[in-house]
Amino acid sequence: MRRRLAMLMLALLMAGCAASHPERPMAAEVTVRDQWASAAESGMAALFGTFANNGHHEARIVSATSPVAGRVEVHEVTADANGTKTMHPKPGGLVIPPAGTHDLVPGGDHLMLMDLKAPLSPGADVPVTVTFDDGSTLDVTAQIRDFAGANEHYQSHG
Repeated sequence: MRRRLAMLMLALLMAGCAASHPERPMAAEVTVRDQWASAAESGMAALFGTFANNGHHEARIVSATSPVAGRVEVHEVTADANGTKTMHPKPGGLVIPPAGTHDLVPGGDHLMLMDLKAPLSPGADVPVTVTFDDGSTLDVTAQIRDFAGANEHYQSHG
């Protein structure tokens, strides 16, 4: 009898925890700080920053869009045995752990603005909308800065 009562109390406690943490869209749980984009005359530019997940479940960025680019890709940078760095689309997107952060940095994970429609000049802002795997979206505005690059090569996985 005690065991059944303990199991019942545990079930009620777990139900109460679930009720106090209702499922919210990933975009409602994620913030971004220190975001910036590299300046570029044409071609490609990168967006960096720190995404923080205030939720209780992982958040996964799977895509992004921007009115300044023909397309935006979620990228990672890997090095081969010789140390040559190559950036390419990141399968599965960017995971932001619960109550954690994910840094987008030069030479690492980033969002790549491809097929720029106009030059990105230092001091201006660039709007980007990131999409999470639950379909929710988060609007991000990043300041454009001068940046020479992290000496990586681009490899399409298309």
